[in-house]
Amino acid sequence: MSRSSKKGPYVDPKLLKKISKLKPGDKTVIKTWSRASEIAPEMVGFVFGVHNGKNFIEVLIKEEMVGHRLGEFSLTRKFVRHGGKMQRELEASKAAAPAASPAPGAKK
Repeated sequence: MSRSSKKGPYVDPKLLKKISKLKPGDKTVIKTWSRASEIAPEMVGFVFGVHNGKNFIEVLIKEEMVGHRLGEFSLTRKFVRHGGKMQRELEASKAAAPAASPAPGAKK
């Protein structure tokens, strides 16, 4: 459920304070744990280090990001591909097969 429109967007006051100290276009990373903060137009052009639970992911704020939340651009889960031992063997055999055999339709 979204936030009430009469309340306005939530932006962490500490974050706005940090932005006001910097010059526009400054490339210093602003570290934040406030993933729930909405991206405001004043933030465009700044680089934020958004915490994902383990480390800070650097996010350059662009015009299209306004209205979204900071946490949307700093993923908390790392995808490790499916499979395991069997999958690795299949991928290895596929990689070795094209190199060993000539292309179909090629003249000898």
